[in-house]
Amino acid sequence: MKITCGTDIIEIKRIKESIEQLENKFVERVYTDKEIQYCEGKKKQKYQHYAARFAAKEAIFKAISSKLNNKYDIGWQNIEVINDENGRPHVNLLDVDVPEIEEMDISISHCKEYATANVVVVWG
Repeated sequence: MKITCGTDIIEIKRIKESIEQLENKFVERVYTDKEIQYCEGKKKQKYQHYAARFAAKEAIFKAISSKLNNKYDIGWQNIEVINDENGRPHVNLLDVDVPEIEEMDISISHCKEYATANVVVVWG
């Protein structure tokens, strides 16, 4: 058994500026439909939620990248962070095969200026 982890932090302002400048191009390139629906539902705090998911995707990539043949084997849309019925974030890997993952746990958080994510992966 092997354990890897990944962490990331981002300024919410950077994500907000990217969304405002590039409009749908940025959002549609980085986020899945479910993530967009979730973040847009957060009204005034939507940028915090977009930033938290961005940080999560970066942290996930860091945690699994050692098992990828090529860093281009996975893209933004292959990683989806959604909340379960209790509001806890959960990771879905879409259209990408990353064998040997036994378990993946994620924690995301945000405040007024920053969003952060931490991921732990247990490999079989």
